Amino acid sequence: MIGVVIPACNEEQSIKSCLLALQHAIDAVADHIQVRVVVVLDSCTDQTLAHVQALNIDYLCCELRCVGQVRDLGVRYLLEQGATWIACTDADSTVSPNWLVSQLNHQPADLICGVVSISDWQDLSQQTQDLYQVHYQDRMGHGHIHGANLSFSREAYLKAGGFLGLSCHEDVDLVQRMLAQDFKVLWSNQVRVTTSSRLDGRVDEGFAHFLKNLDTKQQLLPKASNS
Repeated sequence: MIGVVIPACNEEQSIKSCLLALQHAIDAVADHIQVRVVVVLDSCTDQTLAHVQALNIDYLCCELRCVGQVRDLGVRYLLEQGATWIACTDADSTVSPNWLVSQLNHQPADLICGVVSISDWQDLSQQTQDLYQVHYQDRMGHGHIHGANLSFSREAYLKAGGFLGLSCHEDVDLVQRMLAQDFKVLWSNQVRVTTSSRLDGRVDEGFAHFLKNLDTKQQLLPKASNS
């Protein structure tokens, strides 16, 4: 069984799109493998829960305010249900229709790090977009780590100690511990997720923080002279 974990904190604007896209990915593997999804609602004060309930998706509610603990809560809940492979994404992201198919095609693996694409650049300048494209490597063997597109085996997760109670970079920390223990880590651009370019991220030093830093860095660059 595959388990899918989605942390959410006040994501009423995006959670429906996230879950509908995920359903397409589930439909693509439904003939030969069971998939269970859990949304872990952390300190939500908006209508995120109502949207999750309307789509009849399993959920947990907590007041942790710590993404590492939230992801771990969801992972361990699904492991108790019998999941042998866990796939993580985020509530402001949409997985590709072949997201789960690609993960299965990459087996055997202990952990798969996928790539993310930006859905809408309206919050960022063209110069910042260009700077991001220079930095980002959309290829096999890329080396990027995203909590919004990370999947792993039950055995590797438990042996590595799982997500720790970190408020940011919990994904990087987990991957580094798996690498240190010589687990088979695959860096794939075939496992794809589209995410938002919002700058008001739910995590202080997450992907939104990275984009904001890029934008600030671009604004501080000297302007080209026309003379």
